[in-house]
Amino acid sequence: MTFNVHHGVGDDGRHDLARVAQLLASTDADVICLQEVDRHFGPRSEGVDQALLLARALDMGLAWGPAIDRPGTPERRQYGNALLSRLPVLDRAVHLLPGGGEPRSALRVRVRLNGCALWVTTTHLSSRSAADRAAQAAAVVELHTGPGEAGVVAGDLNADAGAPELDALRQRFADAWPLASVRADQGGRWSLHRDEGRTHPARRPHVRIDQVWVSAGVTVPAAQVLDGSACSDHHPLLVDLGVRSGV
Repeated sequence: MTFNVHHGVGDDGRHDLARVAQLLASTDADVICLQEVDRHFGPRSEGVDQALLLARALDMGLAWGPAIDRPGTPERRQYGNALLSRLPVLDRAVHLLPGGGEPRSALRVRVRLNGCALWVTTTHLSSRSAADRAAQAAAVVELHTGPGEAGVVAGDLNADAGAPELDALRQRFADAWPLASVRADQGGRWSLHRDEGRTHPARRPHVRIDQVWVSAGVTVPAAQVLDGSACSDHHPLLVDLGVRSGV
């Protein structure tokens, strides 16, 4: 699952981490990639450690990848990506990404599956510059270097899957949404936009910027955009993955 949680502030403008935790728990996802997570960042999220509180609420392991890291009292003020996992975490690393404006990072984690392992990279690309997104996407792709390694890239890419700036990603990975055998989203039964996978803005989504990309060896039986409007300005994307044993 990937979800930009908007530091826990829902469509009603209210910070409520408990309802975020409730939504995450309801999905029963094994791996949850989160963007726009605060750790003691400030009043907008009541100064709490959102990553740790969510991990404890769901009884899942936590990997943390700050993009912004500032001094604070008594705790450092951080903001970035988090990964929650009920699968064993074998490796983790944070990679700062190129570009101007708001700092961006990628959190890369390797989790153990039955008989194999899977690399999961979660990131949040620039919202201000297509050129920066292109450089950031290329940097994320370069992290996936091992031949035959199964990998997933998930996050808020701030661009449509067909955007030119994601070309480096398309060369090495496949967009999970069109690959999915079964798809569902927030488009109503009679909507012209049904099953288009739109995730933002939550009230009336018109873009599909929250995505999952998969490498060779990973199949996609199903993908679903859930209703996240009570928790964020994005909807979460839940994807079922199949990883070939031995990959």
